[in-house]
Amino acid sequence: MALQISATNPEHPALLLELPWQLPLQEWPPEVLVPLPRGISRHIVRYARAGDEVIAVKELAERPALREYGLLRDLDRLGIPAVDPLAVVTGRADGAGAPLEPVLITRHLRGSLPYRSMFETTMRPATMHRLMDALAALLVRLHLAGFAWGDCSLSNTLFRRDAGAYAAYLVDAETGELHPRLSDGQRDYDLDLARVNISGELLDLEASGALHPSVDPIEFGTEICARYRRLWEELTRTSVYPAGKHHYIERRIRRLNDLGFDVAEMQIEHAANGDAVTFVPKVVDAGHHQRQLLRLTGLDAEENQARRLLNDLESWMATQDDHAPGDPLGARPEVLAHRWVRDVFRPTVRAVPVELRGAMDPAEIYHELLEHRWYLSERAQHDIGLDTVVADYIATILPRARETLQPTASD
Repeated sequence: MALQISATNPEHPALLLELPWQLPLQEWPPEVLVPLPRGISRHIVRYARAGDEVIAVKELAERPALREYGLLRDLDRLGIPAVDPLAVVTGRADGAGAPLEPVLITRHLRGSLPYRSMFETTMRPATMHRLMDALAALLVRLHLAGFAWGDCSLSNTLFRRDAGAYAAYLVDAETGELHPRLSDGQRDYDLDLARVNISGELLDLEASGALHPSVDPIEFGTEICARYRRLWEELTRTSVYPAGKHHYIERRIRRLNDLGFDVAEMQIEHAANGDAVTFVPKVVDAGHHQRQLLRLTGLDAEENQARRLLNDLESWMATQDDHAPGDPLGARPEVLAHRWVRDVFRPTVRAVPVELRGAMDPAEIYHELLEHRWYLSERAQHDIGLDTVVADYIATILPRARETLQPTASD
């Protein structure tokens, strides 16, 4: 059978043809590999370079490879945080003509880390709680979209920094199933698997001495369920308000916005006697601040990064002479937002040399600089300009951040 590459982008097959498909993945030469940290996987996984892309290559049988490729494409269309599927390569054979396993190819998620790499130095419990928040939010988003993961775990997740928090991305969709809607039993099954898997992974870390002594692996495994249920309840519960108190509904929607979700569809019913109004969100979409930032500025960021950038944008807009809300002669928010990108955001980020940024994306760099400006201004008891902040950040903060964001390669 001839080599076949099924790809999402017409440019990828030509780039992928240069890789040594006639060799088993574990025998690929170092010159085509990229030394990035890898998590635990039941399959052989390697990072390689294809043109300007860094890709993750996973060997597995043809049917599950094609199935996972299709599921990852579905998740991409639904806007769920997951690795990008690029291609499936089938029909591989070695030099003697013996068949080799097909591979699934995904794009490496820049700036992300598997959880084991994050525990190379003992992680503080507060940071672990942020990881659990990110994983619970990911699981909620999957369930809202009708996706039953079937193997939720830290090992099957990648984490990216998100303005002091973390964003979680699904890596392995091999056991997943997509439905129009999940039953409570399907959600509970996923939750129970998550609890068992996470407790087991943390027990393994405890045995290796990489877990903070104050962390109880069993309690943390149970905590993921509690975090999930709190968020699910807030996003889906039915509220009953007194008739005429319409601002209560607006307050509920604002609370959901603060959590990073938009109410795309809702149901409002008046009681038969007219004394009460029932409100229930029917369709809830994540990424409220992401969409708002993208609409205003064209910048694509994680949810917490977007929230932070929007706050800075709003503060900056208030200092502009032509910012006059409600005045038809004043500059529109979109005009001011693009001016902020041109005059503030881009020059500030570009002041940090590319070779020193490591794996941090521009939005995370800008967030770090805002944090450092607050710290320096508090210490000096007056506002510090961004030029001074950038210089101090490069000299004092960036070296330590690079050590954290660029760990040594490991299995």
